[in-house]
Amino acid sequence: MKKVLIACLAAAPLAAVAAPIERILADISAQRVESNIRKLVSFGTRNSFSETEDPARGIGAARRWIKAELERCGAGTRMKVEFDSHRVDSGSRIPRPVDFVNVVATIPGIQPESRARTYVVSGHYDSMPSDPVDGKSDAPGANDDASGTAVAMELACVLSHYDLDATVILMAVAGEEQGLYGSTGFAKSARAAGMDIAGMITNDIVGNTRAPDGSVHRDRLRLFAEGVPPEKAPSDSLLQALRTGGENDLATRQLARAIEDAALAHVKGLRVDVIWRRDRYLRGGDHFPFLDAGYPAVRMTEPVEDWRHQHQTPRVENGVQLGDLLEFVDFEYVAQVARVNAAAIASLASAPAAPRDVQMEALRLEPDTTLRWAPNTEPDLAGYRIVWRATTAPRWEYSRDVGKVERATLTGISKDDFVFGVLAYDREGNASPATYPRPFYPPRK
Repeated sequence: MKKVLIACLAAAPLAAVAAPIERILADISAQRVESNIRKLVSFGTRNSFSETEDPARGIGAARRWIKAELERCGAGTRMKVEFDSHRVDSGSRIPRPVDFVNVVATIPGIQPESRARTYVVSGHYDSMPSDPVDGKSDAPGANDDASGTAVAMELACVLSHYDLDATVILMAVAGEEQGLYGSTGFAKSARAAGMDIAGMITNDIVGNTRAPDGSVHRDRLRLFAEGVPPEKAPSDSLLQALRTGGENDLATRQLARAIEDAALAHVKGLRVDVIWRRDRYLRGGDHFPFLDAGYPAVRMTEPVEDWRHQHQTPRVENGVQLGDLLEFVDFEYVAQVARVNAAAIASLASAPAAPRDVQMEALRLEPDTTLRWAPNTEPDLAGYRIVWRATTAPRWEYSRDVGKVERATLTGISKDDFVFGVLAYDREGNASPATYPRPFYPPRK
């Protein structure tokens, strides 16, 4: 990305321009985040079985407003906003046929070599009271998940005014509370179309900072990242990774490390705690369908949840206010979560793709480590970096830039003692996630 000044988003829309990540983060507005959450709550309920034609109440009014708002804030840019509908006739939480309609904003990448590579950020805009199929009762869904929807909307409104090499999709998805139907429809369609989704982040319940005991936690954000996918018949590449100790180095864990690195570099005051687990116990999220489709996908969630304010019909019991109400949302914290998302997505969508066909040579007994990989095609590629760490360490500990080569040797560093990866970086320092190497053995005689 070239460093070019951008007009204020409040001014007349201009063609998108490139800018450093710090400028993007400065454009994230807590006031706009708050306004959008308040507007989503104002629809009374966004339950999947609520009104679809009423102009002011129900899920239909909510999705029409989301689409119109994204079109307004992205006017004059390359961003395209459209509905993505999926019909479901029956299911455990589907008492009657229903259309689950996602709102999808797509910002095409500007670099031909990177345009097909896509990053997705989502929040779900549907809500539920105590009964998941009750479309009549109020279900404000301020935190679950107007907060995550506001994050996706804020990224769309900001990133649409910048140039990124790869494509970015920002989604408000439907049907999460019924069983992840909106995200499932999108992920299945993406896989069928052969989309190259290099990373997906779902933001779900990212607005509360007060724990049930009254303590406040504004300095942490949980990032859930699956390790080994639960495949019934593991692929050869997965088996190779497991046999060489790479269970913590598959694509989703590498995505999580890249997100953590972006947050450390650019977002002060909010620590990303990577949790090596698909999700919390007894819970699920819109990253599941993407994982099941074979895409790297993670979930962001507030540090300490208060379940009294989730999936509850608003009411007071024994002097305790129940319900997912505006008063339990920390808007500045949501804006900080949006900055973490923006830092990660801007970095990843500006960087080269993760190196392909990375191999570790295991041709002889030696004290060295030699890695090789297929060359990247991006015109702004500056080189490759080998990273490594102890087998018991969670994050990369060491690195060495090796230039624009496709093979490099680390002399005196034993492949037996460390975990390795190779990443690519561009002329401005934007780096891809690392790729774990598969072993290359001598041919059998």
